[in-house]
Amino acid sequence: MKTVNDFNFKNKKAIIRVDFNVPLDENFNVTDVTRIEAAKPTIDKILSDGGSVILMSHLGRPKGAEEKYSLKHILKTASEILGVSVQFAANCVGDEAKTAADKLQAGEVLLLENLRFHAEEEAGDVAFAKELASLGDIYVNDAFGTAHRAHASTTIIAQFFPNDKCFGTLLAKEIESLDKVLKNSVKPVTAVLGGSKVSSKITVIENILDKVDHMIIGGGMTFTFIKALGGKIGNSICEDDKQDLALEILRLAKEKGVQIHIPVDVVAGDDFSNTANTQVVDVRAIPDGWEGMDAGPKSLENFKKVILGSKTILWNGPLGVFEMPTFAKGTIALGEFIAESTANGAFSLVGGGDSVAAVKQFGFEDKVSYVSTGGGAMLEMLEGRVLPGIAAILE
Repeated sequence: MKTVNDFNFKNKKAIIRVDFNVPLDENFNVTDVTRIEAAKPTIDKILSDGGSVILMSHLGRPKGAEEKYSLKHILKTASEILGVSVQFAANCVGDEAKTAADKLQAGEVLLLENLRFHAEEEAGDVAFAKELASLGDIYVNDAFGTAHRAHASTTIIAQFFPNDKCFGTLLAKEIESLDKVLKNSVKPVTAVLGGSKVSSKITVIENILDKVDHMIIGGGMTFTFIKALGGKIGNSICEDDKQDLALEILRLAKEKGVQIHIPVDVVAGDDFSNTANTQVVDVRAIPDGWEGMDAGPKSLENFKKVILGSKTILWNGPLGVFEMPTFAKGTIALGEFIAESTANGAFSLVGGGDSVAAVKQFGFEDKVSYVSTGGGAMLEMLEGRVLPGIAAILE
């Protein structure tokens, strides 16, 4: 696996695919700088070698060239974080991009305009990729968030750099962290899968059953399993058409010697709101008119034992409706167990939009081993798929 550390960038122009798809407020201020900060180590390495950097990214889902999706809005923030005055090209291809790239001196950084202003980007157009490639000497992919897309800038461009392509620090770390869970894990391995739907996690569950010793199932998914097992779930969310599948997952797990841990009690609410009346009830006997909204105290005790006995932990999905403080206790407790296990030497990987949001919201970011930056990309890797953006560098 070639990374930026395998190259000397002196007098070279590195064209880097970054993921600067950051949230902006109504005044176009960047409200979360995580993704820009994540790209800094790669950029620093190239600049310290005496190279220059051309950054390309998308922002949002524009229909053609839309002012509100212009990457010029993030220039100031990017310059502050990178510690260098970032230049801007008002197009990512054509004369403007070419002239700006040609003028670039060692130690300088150029940001190209939004790739998705051109339909050719998402179409994986070869001629468009070739034009992007002509701007740089070495291609670096450091955008895990888009590595599962076969777009021009994430995958197709790599063919124009047969020997001069590599992973950035961030993408290399993502691959390494997932490999620590999926390929080189220290046992016992525990996967915590939460969230609302079994259907969105089926392929993940099927792929990781061979790699884990314990699987904790939480969140809304719980109730599809409980109903399939004959329990009463009140008004809790449930995928009725997935009950047979839930039973099949339990059968497969048993066959493979994987212990499945499902909540035994839940905090139920009489309304889907933070001000709902609550009661702790047996997960198999939720009264009519009530719905399970968080893991209960006995469940958390059970989960704690499993987590503290684990050497490798994957966390994907919350245990409850953590956006409402009344029902966030289970997810916070889980974060505390994983933090404690990590402090004791376990390797913990957190990924998937909601889990990452929870980890940041409740201050666990520095208490786990690694927080993944790519939701969809991570899920696809957990499903056992080869991501086109990664394959293109390895080829």
